[in-house]
Amino acid sequence: MLGDDAELTAAVRAAQDGDEAAFRIVYRAVQPRLLGYVRTLVGEPDAEDVASEAWLQIARDLDRFSGDADRFRGWAARIARNRALDHIRMRGRRPAIGGDETELTGRAAESDTAGEAIEALTTDSTLSLIARLPQDQAEAVVLRVVMGLDAKTAADTLGKRAGAVRTAAHRGLKRLAELLGADPETAGVLDALPPQREPNARAVTSASVTHTRSRTQKDM
Repeated sequence: MLGDDAELTAAVRAAQDGDEAAFRIVYRAVQPRLLGYVRTLVGEPDAEDVASEAWLQIARDLDRFSGDADRFRGWAARIARNRALDHIRMRGRRPAIGGDETELTGRAAESDTAGEAIEALTTDSTLSLIARLPQDQAEAVVLRVVMGLDAKTAADTLGKRAGAVRTAAHRGLKRLAELLGADPETAGVLDALPPQREPNARAVTSASVTHTRSRTQKDM
Protein backbone atom coordinates (compact mmCIF):
# COMPACT_ATOMS: atom_id res chain seq x y z
CA MET A 1 0.00 0.00 0.00
CA LEU A 2 1.33 3.43 -0.94
CA GLY A 3 2.26 5.78 1.89
CA ASP A 4 -0.54 8.26 1.28
CA ASP A 5 -3.08 5.47 0.99
CA ALA A 6 -1.85 3.86 4.19
CA GLU A 7 -2.15 7.18 6.02
CA LEU A 8 -5.66 7.77 4.70
CA THR A 9 -6.74 4.25 5.63
CA ALA A 10 -5.38 4.74 9.15
CA ALA A 11 -7.10 8.13 9.45
CA VAL A 12 -10.46 6.70 8.33
CA ARG A 13 -10.25 3.92 10.88
CA ALA A 14 -9.23 6.32 13.64
CA ALA A 15 -12.13 8.59 12.71
CA GLN A 16 -14.48 5.63 13.00
CA ASP A 17 -13.15 5.12 16.51
CA GLY A 18 -14.07 8.68 17.46
CA ASP A 19 -10.91 10.64 16.63
CA GLU A 20 -12.09 14.08 15.44
CA ALA A 21 -8.57 15.12 14.41
CA ALA A 22 -8.37 12.03 12.20
CA PHE A 23 -11.65 12.97 10.55
CA ARG A 24 -10.23 16.39 9.72
CA ILE A 25 -7.23 14.64 8.12
CA VAL A 26 -9.62 12.54 6.03
CA TYR A 27 -11.57 15.63 4.98
CA ARG A 28 -8.48 17.60 3.99
CA ALA A 29 -7.11 14.66 2.00
CA VAL A 30 -10.28 13.95 0.03
CA GLN A 31 -12.21 17.23 -0.20
CA PRO A 32 -10.25 19.05 -2.95
CA ARG A 33 -10.67 16.24 -5.46
CA LEU A 34 -14.22 15.47 -4.35
CA LEU A 35 -15.15 19.13 -4.85
CA GLY A 36 -13.63 19.00 -8.33
CA TYR A 37 -15.86 16.02 -9.13
CA VAL A 38 -18.96 17.78 -7.86
CA ARG A 39 -18.15 20.82 -9.98
CA THR A 40 -18.33 18.71 -13.12
CA LEU A 41 -21.84 17.65 -12.12
CA VAL A 42 -23.54 20.80 -10.84
CA GLY A 43 -21.26 23.66 -11.84
CA GLU A 44 -19.25 26.12 -9.79
CA PRO A 45 -22.05 28.12 -8.07
CA ASP A 46 -23.58 25.08 -6.30
CA ALA A 47 -20.55 22.84 -5.88
CA GLU A 48 -19.59 23.93 -2.35
CA ASP A 49 -23.13 23.42 -1.02
CA VAL A 50 -23.50 20.00 -2.61
CA ALA A 51 -20.07 18.92 -1.35
CA SER A 52 -21.03 20.08 2.14
CA GLU A 53 -24.18 17.96 2.00
CA ALA A 54 -22.08 15.01 0.90
CA TRP A 55 -19.69 15.43 3.82
CA LEU A 56 -22.57 15.61 6.28
CA GLN A 57 -23.74 12.22 5.00
CA ILE A 58 -20.19 10.85 5.01
CA ALA A 59 -19.84 11.91 8.64
CA ARG A 60 -23.22 10.46 9.58
CA ASP A 61 -22.65 7.12 7.84
CA LEU A 62 -18.93 6.69 8.46
CA ASP A 63 -19.49 4.00 11.06
CA ARG A 64 -21.09 1.83 8.37
CA PHE A 65 -18.12 2.07 6.04
CA SER A 66 -15.76 -0.88 5.70
CA GLY A 67 -12.56 -0.78 3.66
CA ASP A 68 -9.30 0.96 2.86
CA ALA A 69 -8.35 4.27 1.22
CA ASP A 70 -9.36 3.18 -2.29
CA ARG A 71 -12.74 2.00 -1.08
CA PHE A 72 -13.24 5.18 0.92
CA ARG A 73 -12.58 7.46 -2.04
CA GLY A 74 -15.06 5.50 -4.13
CA TRP A 75 -17.63 5.49 -1.34
CA ALA A 76 -17.29 9.25 -0.84
CA ALA A 77 -17.55 9.85 -4.60
CA ARG A 78 -20.73 7.78 -4.79
CA ILE A 79 -22.30 9.76 -1.95
CA ALA A 80 -21.29 13.04 -3.60
CA ARG A 81 -22.73 11.90 -6.92
CA ASN A 82 -26.05 10.99 -5.32
CA ARG A 83 -26.25 14.35 -3.59
CA ALA A 84 -25.40 16.11 -6.86
CA LEU A 85 -28.11 14.23 -8.76
CA ASP A 86 -30.61 15.05 -6.01
CA HIS A 87 -29.64 18.68 -6.38
CA ILE A 88 -30.07 18.55 -10.16
CA ARG A 89 -33.53 16.99 -9.81
CA MET A 90 -34.55 19.55 -7.21
CA ARG A 91 -33.53 22.38 -9.53
CA GLY A 92 -35.33 20.80 -12.45
CA ARG A 93 -32.16 20.41 -14.48
CA ARG A 94 -30.78 17.37 -16.21
CA PRO A 95 -27.09 16.49 -16.59
CA ALA A 96 -25.92 16.55 -20.19
CA ILE A 97 -25.27 12.83 -20.38
CA GLY A 98 -23.35 11.74 -23.44
CA GLY A 99 -24.19 8.68 -25.50
CA ASP A 100 -24.60 5.25 -23.92
CA GLU A 101 -21.09 3.89 -23.71
CA THR A 102 -22.03 0.45 -22.37
CA GLU A 103 -21.44 -1.05 -25.81
CA LEU A 104 -17.90 0.26 -26.06
CA THR A 105 -14.89 -1.96 -25.50
CA GLY A 106 -12.46 -1.07 -22.73
CA ARG A 107 -9.31 0.79 -23.64
CA ALA A 108 -7.10 2.63 -21.16
CA ALA A 109 -5.63 6.00 -22.04
CA GLU A 110 -1.88 6.11 -22.66
CA SER A 111 -0.02 8.59 -20.49
CA ASP A 112 3.20 9.37 -18.63
CA THR A 113 3.63 10.00 -14.90
CA ALA A 114 4.31 13.23 -13.03
CA GLY A 115 3.52 14.42 -9.53
CA GLU A 116 2.13 17.77 -10.68
CA ALA A 117 -0.61 16.30 -12.88
CA ILE A 118 -3.28 16.07 -10.21
CA GLU A 119 -2.75 19.66 -9.08
CA ALA A 120 -2.88 20.82 -12.70
CA LEU A 121 -6.15 19.01 -13.30
CA THR A 122 -7.79 20.44 -10.19
CA THR A 123 -7.32 24.05 -11.23
CA ASP A 124 -10.51 25.93 -12.02
CA SER A 125 -9.51 26.50 -15.64
CA THR A 126 -8.88 22.83 -16.36
CA LEU A 127 -11.98 21.67 -14.50
CA SER A 128 -13.99 24.09 -16.60
CA LEU A 129 -12.58 22.35 -19.69
CA ILE A 130 -13.47 18.93 -18.26
CA ALA A 131 -17.01 20.19 -17.66
CA ARG A 132 -17.28 20.81 -21.41
CA LEU A 133 -16.89 17.10 -22.12
CA PRO A 134 -19.94 14.84 -22.48
CA GLN A 135 -21.09 13.98 -18.96
CA ASP A 136 -20.03 10.33 -19.11
CA GLN A 137 -16.52 11.32 -20.23
CA ALA A 138 -16.24 14.16 -17.70
CA GLU A 139 -17.17 11.90 -14.80
CA ALA A 140 -14.85 9.13 -15.96
CA VAL A 141 -11.89 11.51 -16.30
CA VAL A 142 -12.46 13.10 -12.89
CA LEU A 143 -13.03 9.81 -11.08
CA ARG A 144 -10.09 8.04 -12.74
CA VAL A 145 -7.52 10.84 -12.89
CA VAL A 146 -8.50 13.47 -10.31
CA MET A 147 -10.09 11.22 -7.65
CA GLY A 148 -7.55 8.48 -8.44
CA LEU A 149 -10.07 5.62 -8.52
CA ASP A 150 -9.29 2.40 -10.31
CA ALA A 151 -11.60 1.37 -13.15
CA LYS A 152 -13.66 -1.05 -11.05
CA THR A 153 -14.26 1.43 -8.23
CA ALA A 154 -15.13 4.19 -10.69
CA ALA A 155 -17.49 1.81 -12.47
CA ASP A 156 -19.18 0.91 -9.17
CA THR A 157 -19.61 4.61 -8.44
CA LEU A 158 -21.25 5.24 -11.81
CA GLY A 159 -23.20 1.98 -12.02
CA LYS A 160 -21.40 1.01 -15.24
CA ARG A 161 -18.98 -1.63 -16.47
CA ALA A 162 -15.26 -1.10 -15.89
CA GLY A 163 -14.55 -1.36 -19.62
CA ALA A 164 -17.10 1.34 -20.40
CA VAL A 165 -15.49 3.65 -17.84
CA ARG A 166 -12.02 3.03 -19.28
CA THR A 167 -13.28 3.88 -22.75
CA ALA A 168 -15.13 6.99 -21.59
CA ALA A 169 -11.99 8.15 -19.77
CA HIS A 170 -9.84 7.48 -22.86
CA ARG A 171 -12.18 9.45 -25.10
CA GLY A 172 -12.46 12.22 -22.53
CA LEU A 173 -8.70 12.53 -22.19
CA LYS A 174 -8.31 12.60 -25.95
CA ARG A 175 -10.87 15.39 -26.24
CA LEU A 176 -9.37 17.21 -23.26
CA ALA A 177 -5.97 17.08 -24.97
CA GLU A 178 -7.54 18.80 -27.97
CA LEU A 179 -9.08 21.49 -25.76
CA LEU A 180 -5.84 21.99 -23.85
CA GLY A 181 -3.87 22.08 -27.07
CA ALA A 182 -5.87 25.12 -28.12
CA ASP A 183 -4.62 26.95 -25.01
CA PRO A 184 -0.83 27.55 -25.04
CA GLU A 185 -0.79 28.07 -21.26
CA THR A 186 -2.13 24.57 -20.54
CA ALA A 187 -0.98 22.63 -23.58
CA GLY A 188 1.51 20.47 -21.62
CA VAL A 189 -0.80 19.23 -18.88
CA LEU A 190 -1.82 15.91 -20.42
CA ASP A 191 1.78 14.97 -21.17
CA ALA A 192 2.21 14.56 -17.42
CA LEU A 193 -0.94 12.61 -16.59
CA PRO A 194 -0.43 9.62 -14.29
CA PRO A 195 -1.56 6.21 -15.52
CA GLN A 196 -5.14 5.31 -14.70
CA ARG A 197 -5.10 3.06 -11.66
CA GLU A 198 -6.12 -0.56 -11.70
CA PRO A 199 -7.49 -2.51 -8.71
CA ASN A 200 -4.92 -3.73 -6.22
CA ALA A 201 -4.98 -7.47 -5.63
CA ARG A 202 -5.22 -7.40 -1.88
CA ALA A 203 -7.73 -8.28 0.74
CA VAL A 204 -9.78 -5.53 2.27
CA THR A 205 -10.21 -5.68 6.01
CA SER A 206 -13.19 -4.34 7.88
CA ALA A 207 -12.71 -1.37 10.17
CA SER A 208 -13.95 -1.56 13.74
CA VAL A 209 -16.78 0.72 14.83
CA THR A 210 -17.13 1.95 18.39
CA HIS A 211 -18.59 5.46 18.22
CA THR A 212 -21.33 7.31 16.36
CA ARG A 213 -20.87 11.05 16.19
CA SER A 214 -22.30 14.00 14.35
CA ARG A 215 -19.89 16.41 12.69
CA THR A 216 -20.29 19.68 10.90
CA GLN A 217 -18.07 21.06 8.15
CA LYS A 218 -16.91 23.91 10.37
CA ASP A 219 -15.09 21.33 12.51
CA MET A 220 -13.11 19.95 9.54
